[in-house]
Amino acid sequence: MPARHRFILPLIVTLLTLLPSRAQAQEDYRFEVGGGLGMTGYLGDANTSNLWGHPGWDVTGLLRYLPNPRFAFKSNIYVGSISGNSADMENVFPDAATYKFKTTFYEIGELAEFNFFNYGMGERYRRLKRWSPYITAGLSVMLWTVDGKTSATVAIPFGAGVKFKLSRRVNLGMEFLMKKTLSDKIDGTQLSDPYEIHHAFMKNTDWISTLSFTISYEFSERCRACNYKE
Repeated sequence: MPARHRFILPLIVTLLTLLPSRAQAQEDYRFEVGGGLGMTGYLGDANTSNLWGHPGWDVTGLLRYLPNPRFAFKSNIYVGSISGNSADMENVFPDAATYKFKTTFYEIGELAEFNFFNYGMGERYRRLKRWSPYITAGLSVMLWTVDGKTSATVAIPFGAGVKFKLSRRVNLGMEFLMKKTLSDKIDGTQLSDPYEIHHAFMKNTDWISTLSFTISYEFSERCRACNYKE
């Protein structure tokens, strides 16, 4: 065998060995950052039944930690508007009084997510799916101003959504959340107890909903080139 073939043949064998390893390299990421737009709804004393009677807007930013394909932990920030008008309701307040309000709320929340499928793109043996519905719940803090008075409360957001991988790193999402606030003053102090029934604190509270459409980007590779992962 010519001398040069002694070097070329081992080189070819080495390259053929490396190619499958690169093709199967996992590209999982630890974090995901993104944002989105959507609409809001409100249920309270100024709107008791029609969640979308006075739709508002919302802008959101999110940061997810991705421990595995089934679970995620999300930190998010919401800025949105809500409004209501009791004149649109069938219920009548004492002395036929009517109330309306409009405000912008600010929210910071922490939520846990459970994907129904192993969400991701990659090796078939991991049974990853490019899309997945999910459920989510957590806690948040809200701040708003009505009638010149600024207030804050804790809220309990919960809901569901769906994720779709546009590519390995880029995700599209749609999420609907109902947020039970622990306050009855989202719509103003005048509507905190208009019938003077003195409901229990946890019962007589306002609700906010958000329907958001998001786009996000994953970063911080978990494993740049490996063939096995716990």
